[in-house]
Amino acid sequence: MLIRHLFLIATLFIAGHAHALSADEVKGITFGDVEARVAALNKAASDADEKTVAFIQALSDDAVKTSGDKVFVVKDEKAFDPITGVGQPLPTDAEDVINPNLMRSELDNALAALKLLSKDEKVRAGAIKTLAGESDEARLPLIEKAYAAETVPALKSQLEVMRAAILLGSRDKAKRLEAAALLSASNDPATKTVLIQRLSSEEDADVKVALKAALAKVEASLAWGDKLGAMFSGISLGSILLLVALGLAITYGLMGVINMAHGELMMIGAYATYVVQGLFQKYLPGAFDWYLLAAVPVAFMASALMGALLERSVIRFLYGRPLETLLATWGISLMLQQLVRSMFGAQNVGVENPVWMSGGVQVLGNLSLPYNRLVIIAFAVAVLLGVAWLISQTRLGLFVRGVTQNRPIASCMGVNTARIDTYAFALGSGIAGLAGCALSQVGNVGPDLGQGYIVDAFMVVVLGGVGQLAGTVYAAMGLGILNKFLEGWTGAVLAKIAVLVLIIVFIQKRPQGIFAMKGRSAEA
Repeated sequence: MLIRHLFLIATLFIAGHAHALSADEVKGITFGDVEARVAALNKAASDADEKTVAFIQALSDDAVKTSGDKVFVVKDEKAFDPITGVGQPLPTDAEDVINPNLMRSELDNALAALKLLSKDEKVRAGAIKTLAGESDEARLPLIEKAYAAETVPALKSQLEVMRAAILLGSRDKAKRLEAAALLSASNDPATKTVLIQRLSSEEDADVKVALKAALAKVEASLAWGDKLGAMFSGISLGSILLLVALGLAITYGLMGVINMAHGELMMIGAYATYVVQGLFQKYLPGAFDWYLLAAVPVAFMASALMGALLERSVIRFLYGRPLETLLATWGISLMLQQLVRSMFGAQNVGVENPVWMSGGVQVLGNLSLPYNRLVIIAFAVAVLLGVAWLISQTRLGLFVRGVTQNRPIASCMGVNTARIDTYAFALGSGIAGLAGCALSQVGNVGPDLGQGYIVDAFMVVVLGGVGQLAGTVYAAMGLGILNKFLEGWTGAVLAKIAVLVLIIVFIQKRPQGIFAMKGRSAEA
């Protein structure tokens, strides 16, 4: 309880001379009103040694007691002198030190400031994040020391911004002007808040002009971050729509089957991922971070087998009857949802990201690229290339194209059209399973998972051009990016409506979609 990590002192040890913790500092931090304690804390933390760090940590952990004017650090029900570390009997009248919210906040900030000098880059980065927006000038000596010692350019830049934010509160006009110039190069949203707050209280005309100029530059930088963020979000959404629509591009685009159970095939892939996760947690906990590699083929096979069963038992008897196919598959979708509810419950289940998919890349102050989204984008590209190669370069792809374009001629050439129908539908269903596997990494998995994407997926296929993989790609990315940009202006609901209206208008003008099917297949 006293020290969370045994290596804390080692990692926080300040290079160079640091004064030893004194009795006056211990009493100053422990006794008196909050303002006086905070002042004593900041003074001690500005040039702390190992014992000072340990004592501050003990205060933060509520491991300090007092009896009269004596102070004790308690660890494992044993009392120690905070200066010498010598064990002492704990008086019966010893009382806990009361730390109000302000004091607790200052203790946390002091510990974070001391971590700026850690040898661990991640620890320093976390400390900088904790101290973002710090305005206490008492922290300036420690921050400047950390700035001088920092070797990582990104962290050094953040420390520079932190130093500038503190200098804004200086009484020295020159320092405030210097701070405004330094902050103008920042792209951190917190900097904008700091500048606005300082601008409201600044009285000097020259400093006000400098602050306004800095604020304008920061806002321009943040605007670019917002635009790039919307672009990335659109590409991320487009990659998900692409995964969902690729299966439909085969079942509907190539085969002409309106499969309203496509969303449930995605759901099966997501639940297959959930099952694989559970098996790894139970039987292979040491290899849990790689469960997704096993989940991908399992999700594909689970959905593909369900699709093959669906085609063999129902859809093959409804070819050429789109209305009956729509109604039958809609009924099957409801049955599959209820089956999943019976097996896994009606509540959503969580699928964890592997460690290598957690976190993200901080590109700008207001732009972070999550690893799970980046992996899904790469996965969508890989699946797209695989499907394109399968359809255009393999024997199965040739047979699928032949059957969908002219079934009688393909049959006369010796192609088993019934088997090819099953293979093609299973392929489209398996791709839907892959989409479900990907979706499980960005949200909860539930029985109605596929319902939120099925309409958008059909719009992607129709907009791109029936049977055209290239059109599917353009439509998915276009809808994703357009949706995210419109959300920033109109909100999520109005953005959906606007996108739907635009698609309707486009289809009215160009019913064949972005890429029209050519050749005899277009006349069929």
